[in-house]
This record gives sequence, C-alpha cells and structure tokens, in this order.
Amino acid sequence: MSYLVLFSSSLLAATILPFYSEFILFALIKQGEPAWLLVLVATAGNTLGSVINWYIGRYLLKFKHKKWFYFKDAQIEKAQNWFGKYGVWTLLFAWLPLGGDVLTLIAGIMRVHILPFILLVGIGKFLRYVAVLYASQISLALI
Repeated sequence: MSYLVLFSSSLLAATILPFYSEFILFALIKQGEPAWLLVLVATAGNTLGSVINWYIGRYLLKFKHKKWFYFKDAQIEKAQNWFGKYGVWTLLFAWLPLGGDVLTLIAGIMRVHILPFILLVGIGKFLRYVAVLYASQISLALI
C-alpha cells in the first residue's frame, strides 16, 4: 500500500497540481522500506505524471480559440521559441519545482518524440529522488 501511495503522490506531483512526493519518500525511507525500490517507484510515478503533461500539451493548442483557454498566443509563442532555442536537453530539468511541469507541457506542444522525452525526463527525476535519498540518509544519521 505504501508503494501505491508513493507512486500516486509522485504522479500528482508531476502534474500542475500542487503536491510534494519527497515528504512521502522521506517518511517511507525513515520507516525502513527498501530505499532504492522507493526511488524507482517515485521515479516511475513522477515520469508518468510528466507523460500526462506531455499528452495534454500535444493536444492543448486545439483549444486555443476557446474562451476559457488560459494561455495567450504571445505566451505560447514565447515558450515555443525558448524551447526551440534550448532544445530537448532542457527536459533533464523537468524535475525543478518551478517551471519543470511547464517544460513537459511545452515538449508536448512542440511534439517531442515520446521515447527521448521519457528518457530525458526519467533521468532528471531519478537523479532528484536519488538526491532526496541521500539527503534523508544524512538527516537520519544526524538524528
């Protein structure tokens, strides 16, 4: 059950919903669950959440002429230009708390192929959770 909670919280944390999976990961590590398995579960959930963003981005512009559409044409163009300038390698930073989710959405709009997307986003998110693992190990050693 704890793995499902971690997976779900990691997935939600990768969407535009405000959610933080690091706290759950830390708590489960503290409880003595296998740390590397937890990191893999969190990475899988978080990467899948980013794939959802990519999918939304892929079809988002079909609705740009609707009244309720949030983004202005100038915002979309600016984001596309920025992503076009810096490229798919920016997806390694999709783990960032501010802007990371937007990167995955823009990647969908820009029609980045799904396999490089998953690979780059997955690497970045895995490294973030490894950093959380090591930070938790240090903090647990200090307690």
